[in-house]
Amino acid sequence: MSSLEHSFTFGLPADHPSLPGHFPGAPVAPGVLLLELVVSAAEEWLERPLAVRRIAQVKFHAPLRPGEQATAHLRLEGELLRFRLQDARAGTVLADGSLALGSGSAA
Repeated sequence: MSSLEHSFTFGLPADHPSLPGHFPGAPVAPGVLLLELVVSAAEEWLERPLAVRRIAQVKFHAPLRPGEQATAHLRLEGELLRFRLQDARAGTVLADGSLALGSGSAA
C-alpha cells in the first residue's frame, strides 16, 4: 500500500477563543482543537474535503500552550490518516493517532 506524507508547523495564538475556558490560569489547547487542525490541514494538503468516520486511535501526551509552536506530521494510508504532533523546538510528542476516513463529505 502506498502512502502520502506531509508536515507543517502551526502555533496557538494567546487570544484563541477556546483558551479562556480550557483551563483558566493555565490554558492549553483542547484536544478537539488539535484534531480539527489536523483535519483542516489534511484537507488543504490533499485539496479535497475529508469525511472522518471515527477516531481510530488518539493519545494526548503533553499539552500545547499559547504561544508555542508545534509540527504536525501527517501520513495518508488508504482510508487511514495517521498523525503525530510534536513540540517544534524540543521535539516532544504532544499527540498521535489515526483517523478513519470514508468516502463522501462528512456528515
